[in-house]
Amino acid sequence: MDKEKKEESSAIHPAVAPLSYLLGTWKGEGEGGYPTINSFRYGEELHFSHPASGKPVIAYSHKTWKLDSGQPMHSESGYWRPKPDGSLEVVIAQSTGLAEKGTYSAEDNVIKLHSQVVANASKVREISRVYEMVNGDLHYVVQMATNLTTLQPHLKAVLKKLP
Repeated sequence: MDKEKKEESSAIHPAVAPLSYLLGTWKGEGEGGYPTINSFRYGEELHFSHPASGKPVIAYSHKTWKLDSGQPMHSESGYWRPKPDGSLEVVIAQSTGLAEKGTYSAEDNVIKLHSQVVANASKVREISRVYEMVNGDLHYVVQMATNLTTLQPHLKAVLKKLP
């Protein structure tokens, strides 16, 4: 592949550019809880990449583990598709099945997602996520509603971008 074609294939799609600060790997610790479970702490890694196809999507993967043993806890993956109007379509594959839709503010570096579809989940009815850049760290909060509860805080974490 000649140099011109290589540069063209690595270019960021204009629709992805407002969220390009996410690209890379983020790692840190979080804490979780819910009215129906005990509180817990966990390790976490998020990875955002822009496929070489140059399409207007960000590939996403997420994994968590127990801090004391390193034992895997949760994982999910999917795609984020930013739209020119500031909306964001997100499809996530996990054990419950989930499709989310949300908005982003390029100026404030805030992303708000809310579930549109929660499929194959016997208990979870609704998920809400807010991601925000604060002093170079990625902060996020997840709220969840089940068949027994309304939307409640569930997870929160602070992640640092790996070099």
